[in-house]
Amino acid sequence: MKLVSIGNVLIDPDLLQSEFACDLQACRGACCVEGELGAPLRTEEAVQLEEAFGQLVRMLPEKNRRCLHRYGAVEVYQGMQYTRTVEGRECVFACVRDGITLCAVEVACREGLIDFEKPLSCRLFPVRVRRKFGLDHLVYERHQMCRSARNNGKERRIRLVDYIGDALESAYGAEWLESLKDFVDSSPKSSCRK
Repeated sequence: MKLVSIGNVLIDPDLLQSEFACDLQACRGACCVEGELGAPLRTEEAVQLEEAFGQLVRMLPEKNRRCLHRYGAVEVYQGMQYTRTVEGRECVFACVRDGITLCAVEVACREGLIDFEKPLSCRLFPVRVRRKFGLDHLVYERHQMCRSARNNGKERRIRLVDYIGDALESAYGAEWLESLKDFVDSSPKSSCRK
């Protein structure tokens, strides 16, 4: 199938047809642990994290605290900024509560300790923003660790575009998101319902 274009954003058709809803009881927060790099960051997010990690330290395991104090919150790879990882594994902001790995940034935001959410790339996951033809290109990455989320979304009939709707709106605006949802609703091949 061909790429879909909504405004100046390219979208893989698979993203439009998929159902998804995180199931933390099944995956235990694996997305904060698995992978080669941390979360991709926008410039302003990198600055916010570097400035705020002092407020997040109390929530983190000792090895994460040591890593933050020694190396900082952000690492650069091939010109892109990412959250730092601990020993090439979990995100430096990963914290464990009741056996589930969570994001200390998200927890701190919910508790009113900081006034910004976790990085956009984390809120969009499992969708990644790539660049193609000079435009943002939204790609749905099907990870093994998210199999339970795909099953959960299918059982609950939750479209991926709805599940990450708030993050898409943050990235591209309410009007763009409405256009995207209108396109998905009018698609004859859509097996998902609203």
